[in-house]
Amino acid sequence: MAQPKIILFYCFTPIKDPEAFRLWQTALGEQFNLKGRIIISEHGINGTLGGEMDDLKRYIRKTKEFKPFKKIDFKWSSGAGNDFPRLSVKVKPELVAFGLDQELKIDKHGVVGGGKHLAPEEVNKLVKKRGDEVVFFDGRNSYEAKIGRFKNAVIPNVETTKDFVAELDSGKYDHLKEKAIVTYCTGGIRCEILSAAMKNRGFKEVYQIAGGIVRYGETFPDDGYWEGSLYTFDGRMTMDFSKNAKVLGECEKCGNKTKQFYNCEVQSCHSLILLCEKCFSNSNNLSCTHEKNKQLDSEMVG
Repeated sequence: MAQPKIILFYCFTPIKDPEAFRLWQTALGEQFNLKGRIIISEHGINGTLGGEMDDLKRYIRKTKEFKPFKKIDFKWSSGAGNDFPRLSVKVKPELVAFGLDQELKIDKHGVVGGGKHLAPEEVNKLVKKRGDEVVFFDGRNSYEAKIGRFKNAVIPNVETTKDFVAELDSGKYDHLKEKAIVTYCTGGIRCEILSAAMKNRGFKEVYQIAGGIVRYGETFPDDGYWEGSLYTFDGRMTMDFSKNAKVLGECEKCGNKTKQFYNCEVQSCHSLILLCEKCFSNSNNLSCTHEKNKQLDSEMVG
């Protein structure tokens, strides 16, 4: 039996008729029995799909027939076969909901004015050469960093990507504007936007990891500057890059080490709870205690 796989991908390129692309991508997904989420906007495409390897390869070949999509970096990982409940293809104002659709500029080459892309090897060289001048800046929601992050990274206090603008405009990171900032996120898409927003706000030297944490983890599984597990926006919830991954998360009930998130059992709540196996076995622990149960980002990994 073939091993189920998951692909993660995005491409910033001007799209004149997003609805036509939605219909095309829906037809491809259905044709190849794929499940997952795809967002189309005037800025491009953002997707996470699961299925059999051969079906995903056929989907990729067809998608790359659109010339601007030939440059897409498809990132592969192992799936469980039930990682997504259905196929969802939607048109939205933004590929990731930063609230910067009017500020963001896109051309045929991608995001205009974003951070310089660094391959994983280049990231390590930069840190070894310049030491404390380099600051890792997490481009994800703060709960994702509970189980995995780059060493000594700055973790902004954000529950959703829409919170980043207020965080940057607050002035609390102004002391970093002369530093070499390396932004990172799951697959790279959030840093495309975040790095441009930072440069627009006076950060002088901004980089982003090409391919995000996924590509870095493939290159330096647990032998580089990344530590812990990666949160994923699918049925797996987490993934490790090796058997030696550190467990950084702490159970919200007892404080023991854990990397496993669970959905709050209250149907109206969209929060996640970080629990150890013992506390998860107690049904009294399956509803969260958050004072504010904001809906977490559900766009997809990126």
